[in-house]
Amino acid sequence: MKRNPTPVYLLSGFLGSGKTTLLKRWLEAAEAGGRKPAVVMNELGEVNFDGIELGDDVRMAEMLGGCICCTVRGDLGTELLKLIQEHDPDMILIESTGAANPLEIIDAVTDASMLERVELRRIVTVVDAGHLQEWARKGKGSTYRLMKEQISCASVILLNKTDLLPEADTGEMERLVREWNGYAPIYRTVGAEIGIGLLEEPAEGGSVANHSSVLAASDETGPSCCCGGAAHEHDYVHEHDHSECSEPSHHPEHHHTHEHVMAYTHYFEGPIDSERFETMMGRLPDGVYRAKGILTFTDTASRFMFQYAYKQLDLMKIMPQGVVPDVAVFIGEHFDKVKLELDIRALSES
Repeated sequence: MKRNPTPVYLLSGFLGSGKTTLLKRWLEAAEAGGRKPAVVMNELGEVNFDGIELGDDVRMAEMLGGCICCTVRGDLGTELLKLIQEHDPDMILIESTGAANPLEIIDAVTDASMLERVELRRIVTVVDAGHLQEWARKGKGSTYRLMKEQISCASVILLNKTDLLPEADTGEMERLVREWNGYAPIYRTVGAEIGIGLLEEPAEGGSVANHSSVLAASDETGPSCCCGGAAHEHDYVHEHDHSECSEPSHHPEHHHTHEHVMAYTHYFEGPIDSERFETMMGRLPDGVYRAKGILTFTDTASRFMFQYAYKQLDLMKIMPQGVVPDVAVFIGEHFDKVKLELDIRALSES
């Protein structure tokens, strides 16, 4: 008997916007409703910190060391099918790295060999309101273009961390988001808190990819991506023209609009001083947008997971399952990896 397709939801948004927080809420809601969700986690670095935070009980596929929309894109179909075969989930949530272009992931999910097995329902983009304001004022740069693409290609948008901006500024950012995407519902959120039912409601006209013409358009016009010259072929997402989130096909960054994003992974040989670490994190260059890791400090018996996004550092006690190394990953644009490594090594000096 032919089985129904497994619903797939894509979580998009730039680094540190709140995707993992939303993912945790979504999983809790699904489990509370008696459903059996599964997750695909994508990290630019070599360690799945967000997966560790979610816990061992989550049905999960890990795609590490690259971005899901280019360097490890070919593996996505395999991981989705493996999740279905091993766990038979009721739904699959894909958390892409913050550097990913969502429409390129659509191509991977809607691969011909999978059309009868999965159905991409919605693209949920989480936007850090303050970070968007910062880049909107600059009005240029690869990160600005990528954020615009992620917003323009969404079928639902969470304007997150609105508690950190004055009401007037939040309103200004909401108007900008609406300018870039005239169709997706926009929800203002704090801590990515939202009724999950609002995210699972079917998009107008059905799922994101429920027509065979999707593949035909891809085959005839070349890569179906926001940075491709055939962006107008993507009307099936939410029935609007994606020309606003596209780059000319001859653009040197074609198909890799996030090559400017860098990731540096550092493995620690032993405990470090917590005060030195916090001081170092407070002095990170503006080019480091996101950092996370697991650390052992010399002045405490507990191990800690840390999360850093746009000058804000959070530390939480953890008890890792299994053998987990002390490691940190730093993600950003054009920062000096050599200097960062020297600063980190200085944390262990007596």
